[in-house]
Formats: sequence, structure tokens, C-alpha cells
Amino acid sequence: MKIPARFVVLILTLTETLNAAEKPNIVLIMADDMGYSDIGCYGSEIQTPVLDELAANGVRFTQFYNTSRCCPTRAALLTGLYSHQAGIGLMTGDRGYNAYRGDLNRSCVTIAEALRPAGYHNYMSGKWHVTRHTGPNADNSNWPLQRGFDRFYGTITGAGSFFDPATLCRGNTYITPVNDSEYQPDSFYYTDAISDNAAKYVADHFRDHSDEPFFLYVAYTSAHWPMHAPAAEIAKYKGVYDGGYGPMRESRLHKAIDQGVISDKWPMSAGAVNWETFEHKEWDIRCMEVYAAMVDRMDQGIGRVVQAVRKANAVENTIIVYLQDNGGCAEGYGRADNEAKRSKFDFKPFGPDDLQTKIWPPMQTRDGHWVRTGPKTMPGTEDTFVAYGTGWANASNTPFRGYKHDGYEGGISTPLIVHWPTGIARSQRGRIVDDPAHLIDLMPTFLHAAGSRYPTEYRDHSIRPMEGVSLDPAFSGKPISRHAAIGFEHHGNLALRHGRWKIVSAYRRDQPTRWELYDMHLDRTELNDLATSNPAKLNELIGKWQSWANHVGVQQWPFEPKRAPKQKRNQALKP
Repeated sequence: MKIPARFVVLILTLTETLNAAEKPNIVLIMADDMGYSDIGCYGSEIQTPVLDELAANGVRFTQFYNTSRCCPTRAALLTGLYSHQAGIGLMTGDRGYNAYRGDLNRSCVTIAEALRPAGYHNYMSGKWHVTRHTGPNADNSNWPLQRGFDRFYGTITGAGSFFDPATLCRGNTYITPVNDSEYQPDSFYYTDAISDNAAKYVADHFRDHSDEPFFLYVAYTSAHWPMHAPAAEIAKYKGVYDGGYGPMRESRLHKAIDQGVISDKWPMSAGAVNWETFEHKEWDIRCMEVYAAMVDRMDQGIGRVVQAVRKANAVENTIIVYLQDNGGCAEGYGRADNEAKRSKFDFKPFGPDDLQTKIWPPMQTRDGHWVRTGPKTMPGTEDTFVAYGTGWANASNTPFRGYKHDGYEGGISTPLIVHWPTGIARSQRGRIVDDPAHLIDLMPTFLHAAGSRYPTEYRDHSIRPMEGVSLDPAFSGKPISRHAAIGFEHHGNLALRHGRWKIVSAYRRDQPTRWELYDMHLDRTELNDLATSNPAKLNELIGKWQSWANHVGVQQWPFEPKRAPKQKRNQALKP
């Protein structure tokens, strides 16, 4: 019997509608410059009840890896490729090598671009930081709206004031906190702005496209320097850190062991700064109080985003993922006094349309005040710019050694929380996943959940194959199927993880590469170097690292920028 054409159309339409309804929404949340133990469900004393609840009803990964720095992490996260393959092996400057262009190339697709053919609406709120073209009149072909997103609010560059962020945009247009007609809170704080705009995108989606899935990328700048937070939030942590670094590290270690995210077999790495001899204790205590306030405020904002999903009765089939871009940051920005430079600058107040162009001092507030740095400056307010320093970064990374930039666990290991009631077996909720995983695994995980194909070509460009594997087996208690080793390179800091083994080499100026070997099952804090006692395993892994490096286009650091022939904008590049 022949079915009338009108019924065929109806059946196809209903099938598409059902398929769309079954596809999960995806909320991908990333924090900035935070250590492994900086949220409650990984050992912290900082109040993060929203993340803790997501973890209690989802799964936590204990060995999830990033690239140890902001730009390359974002490139790998967005593309499912190693950052070098996406063109951002270092930061956003063009070094003349295809793996270090500082700009997403066209041999990759973003998660948003890959999900769009499956019917997804794509939104982003927060920090972009994957292009070297950042000015208000710059080539914007690598900005969010040109890389698959339908709506964007946030900053194109990486860091800056939380009260007046540089490179703030809505869509493709530069704005200021003062002239943004769509968002005028009683007081502007960038973490809140990211949260509020993200929550609005969710609400607007369910108002306008309730039968279709969405992907939301929420990229916070918390808790990246400078230490800025509302006064009421800072006050919550008064006295919490008066004992200094050591008590905080010990407390976090014991809590993390009790929670199962750290093994009691691993001894604590050494402390980095002697609290007893540190000269500016009151100042450093304040630094950590503000840092904690920044994380606390971010968690509250994540709660508003989750509530927007919950209000639409969509939590059951929404994948909510939380991670961090690198480990705790020991960079010293703002920790030296800048008072001597003040007389050289005559700042005037900004008008409503005047853009904040400075990412770090010397800079001014919107009302024309000098931004202060150094130990005389108690951080938190708009006219201060201070990083929280090595001692607290060491505590943030409890119990690991190393920091942002490094190939040690303190640099490349981050929490990963996945909450998805429909997709995670009930027996696995609240469970711990110890299998190693990496940023490159999120693209295949999302595409698998969405039933979307990864393209071999996109807009007339050949697309590199994905490098990662889906994390889906972990949601039902099965092992993650990975055969390839996981490689790392940043600023000459090298590492490779393969099964229980890891090699790592810290860059040392004017010294040859010196590899260390660690058994991650027995010694994840990397205190017992086995390079001398197990040379066969060391050489095996060095060979694997070199194969990986050749595959992704790593250059030996340091290298001089290479002049390259002029190319068409974003043409596909080969390593």
C-alpha cells in the first residue's frame, strides 16, 4: 500500500522532532587558573555547594588533563584536537610555525560547528582567547559567531579587570559595562555578567526553541589574576587562612583522601614558601580570602545557570560538565609595588563608550583612578591588581608539585565533573572515575551523545580526525578505551602519559632535556623518579613522545619566530 506523500512528510517531521527531543542539551563550564583542590568536592574549604551537588549526582574524574595554559587548553577543548594541530601550541602570537600561529586554523572545527548540523543552537558567555586578532576593528573571522556560535557575550582576550574587562563584546561588537543596553546590573562584576548572560541564553532558548537542543559554553575568568571580588563575598572568608599555607594543604589533603579523589598512598609534595619567614602575611592572607571569594561567587553563578535549565524541566537530559583550564598559577603579576611609576601617568575618567584597553598595569579604573599593585595594596577592589602568589598556588594544587605552565600534575591535572541523569547509570552517580582522560575527549563525548557526525570536510577545508575518545563508557562503569598515549608540550615543558606511566621534563634554560619517569599508580605526586632504575620504560616513552610531537608539529623550545609566506586568512595549514 502506497502511503500518501502528506503522511510521509508528517512521519518524517515527527521523527525529527522526537530525535531532537532525545538529544541532550550540553552545558560546558570552564574556570580559569584554579588548582586541583580548589573546589569542595576535590578537597577545598571554599564553599562550592552547586559544584558539589553536581558531583554527588554525577561522576568525578581524578585524572583529567589539560594543556597547562589558557590558550592551548581552549583550543584543544573546542576542537577535539591537540592544541598544536589547531594552531595554538603556545599562545596567541604568530611564531611562524603552523602549530604556533596563535589563531584557530581551518583544519579544525569547533564543538559548535560540529553540533550545528545535528540541530543544535550554540551560545557562549565568557573568555574566548583563541585568536590573535583582538581589536575592535580586527579581522573577526575567528571570533565565536564566525566559529559556530549563535550568540556571544564575553571577552576576546584572556585576562584583566573584573570590574571593567578589556575586549568586552556582545556578538561582534565591542561594548563597555556602561553602554551595554542589554545588561545593566546594580554593580558590574565580570563573573556575575558571564553567569547572568549564560542563564539568559538558556531562558531565551527555551522560550524560542524549546523543541531543539542547545550547546552552551560558559568560560569564566575566575579565579585568574587580578584578585577582584565583591566585599561581602570576601568577608565570608575572614580568618579562614590566617594559619598560612601549611594548614590549608594538610586540611585539603585529608579531605581529598576521604572523598576518594586522592590516594592515601601518595605523599604530599613539598611546600613552596615558608610561611613563618614570609614578610607580608596580612597581605597574603587577604590575597587568598579574595581568591576564595572569586571561586565562591563563580559557584553561585553556575547555580543560576543550572537553575535556568531546571526551570525548563530539562536537567534530566542536559549534560553539565565542569573543568579548569590549568593548575594553580604561581605567576607574580601585580606582586611588586608600582607606586614609583604613578607620576608618569595622568589618567582621566572614561566616557561611557571609551574602551578599557589595558589588560594589566599601568592602567586605570573607569573613573580615572590609578590601579595599585604590590604588598601595600590589599586586593579586591577595582583600583587594585594583585596575583595570589606561589605559596597559595602550591596550596591550590594540593597534593601535587608544579603549577600552570608545567608538565607536572600541578600544571596539567584538573577536576572534571559530569552530570547527566539520563546518560549516567544510577549505580554510577556520585562515583569516582580514575581512568586518565583529556580535553580532546570532550568533542567525541558530545558528538556521541548528540548522534552527530564529525566532519571530514567543513566549508571547503579538510578537517583533521579527532584525537580523543568518548568518555561515555565511564558513565556506565566501564573502562575508557584508549590505546594512544596522551602528549604534552608548552614552553618547552614536556610530558607524556601512557597507562600507569608518565614521563615529564621541565624546561631549563641552556640545559639539555632531562626526562623523569613516574609510576602514577604508586607515586602520582611525582616524588620518586624512576628514570635511572627503569631505563627501558623511559626510552620506550620518550620514543612515544617524539612520535606524538612529530604528529602534532611540536618545535623544540626556545625557537625564533619564523617569517612565513603570506597566506590567505585561516587557510588550512599542514604541520
